[in-house]
Amino acid sequence: MNYLERLRDQSPVLYWIVLLVGFWLAFRLLLAVAQLLLGSFALPGWAPLALVLVALVLVARRQQRSR
Repeated sequence: MNYLERLRDQSPVLYWIVLLVGFWLAFRLLLAVAQLLLGSFALPGWAPLALVLVALVLVARRQQRSR
C-alpha cells in the first residue's frame, strides 16, 4: 500500500491508469468465474454479466448500510 501512495503522489496519471487496469482485470476475472459456474446450466450469454453486476450491487449496498 505504501507503494501505491508513493505512486499517487509522484505520478497521479500512472496511478489512475494502474487502478483502472486493476479494476478491469478484476472484473474480467469475476466474469470468467461466473461463466465457469453458470456454463453448465445452458443460460443465455448475458447471465454471467448479470450475476456479477448483481453481486457488485449487493456488496455496495451492504457497505453503504454498515456506515
